[in-house]
Amino acid sequence: MKIAYFDCIAGASGDMILGALVDAGLSVETLRQRLAALQLDDEFALQARKVVKNGFQATKVDVILTGQQAEAAAHHGRRLADIQALLRRSALTDSLRERADAMFQRLAEVEAEIHHLSPQEVHLHEAGGIDTIVDIVGALIGLEVLGIQQVQASPLPLGRGFVSGAHGPIPLPAPATLALLKNVPIYGRDLDAELVTPTGALLLSSLSQAFGPVPPMKLQAVGYGAGQRDLPVPNLLRLIIGEQEDGMEQLLLLETNLDDVSAEILGYVMEKLFAAGALDVFFTPIQMKKNRPAIMLSVLARWQEGDQLEEILLRETSTLGVRRQIVERRALERFHQTVETPYGAIRIKSARLPDGSIKHAPEYEDCKRAAEQHGVPLRRVYDAARQRIEEQV
Repeated sequence: MKIAYFDCIAGASGDMILGALVDAGLSVETLRQRLAALQLDDEFALQARKVVKNGFQATKVDVILTGQQAEAAAHHGRRLADIQALLRRSALTDSLRERADAMFQRLAEVEAEIHHLSPQEVHLHEAGGIDTIVDIVGALIGLEVLGIQQVQASPLPLGRGFVSGAHGPIPLPAPATLALLKNVPIYGRDLDAELVTPTGALLLSSLSQAFGPVPPMKLQAVGYGAGQRDLPVPNLLRLIIGEQEDGMEQLLLLETNLDDVSAEILGYVMEKLFAAGALDVFFTPIQMKKNRPAIMLSVLARWQEGDQLEEILLRETSTLGVRRQIVERRALERFHQTVETPYGAIRIKSARLPDGSIKHAPEYEDCKRAAEQHGVPLRRVYDAARQRIEEQV
């Protein structure tokens, strides 16, 4: 699986994302040809050039507005319906059109909530300009052309200060940026600058399947996209592209030590954690201070479930804190089969090994039920199920 990881060194914007894609190998000419499907050739020109930011070479991509469009952009913005009509008239593929439409729908909903309007009423102003449309559609095209199958990103740094908007000064981070970054890990930087724009927030929050450190991969390409301003830090977005071995994934491991929780509570907490999406929950006997026997409660989960599972641990146990760490897991491709035995139908869990061979394990609950119904040893049902699946292979 081919992965694109956006390392947000100094934040993210639409032009930085395009620049990083071009720097990592996306042909500018291919990008221009695919963007021609928007049928806006007379309204913008796409330019790409090499720049240096704090000693680091990067690619700067600019969407240059031309003619009447440049003058009109200074006076008013589009509504959602205008952008959706533009996308419908375009020659984009259905997949690209639908993904772009969904992003602008989400952006309009965020802006509408901020301004207490309906999504159909709100003017998108800067966010509805030709440059934003090109940035969003261009990013989708770039990921498609480069064959990216999964996007991940680092936590996002946020600056402070003010920028000028259609209604006057806008405090940073911009309200739309913050709204788009709900449930995304962020942190503040001591910089008076807009580090993450609404377009950058929209793209990364919509496209990224996980936020955290660089995932395990075999590195293939690196690209640097440059921002407009010169900052005390390199104003760059780094794109890391690589191939991830099938089955490899990064997970979150939550742990806490407990020396005063009953077995009944632990069983209840385990049920709650599994119901909330935990991949695995297990208890390890440990020895704590004052020579007290205790339990280490461990929870394996995906990133998006981490906060909810952590809240369960804090609420349902006596712990005062939860440890977090990132772990790598390689999982085999799994599938289920059903076999007929003298004791009824038994489901089989099967997993494909790297060499193509398959290993099998009968489902315990099915075997238990069959053993009880027929009054035979559980082991006999297991043996019958294994024999039948081996005969089928």
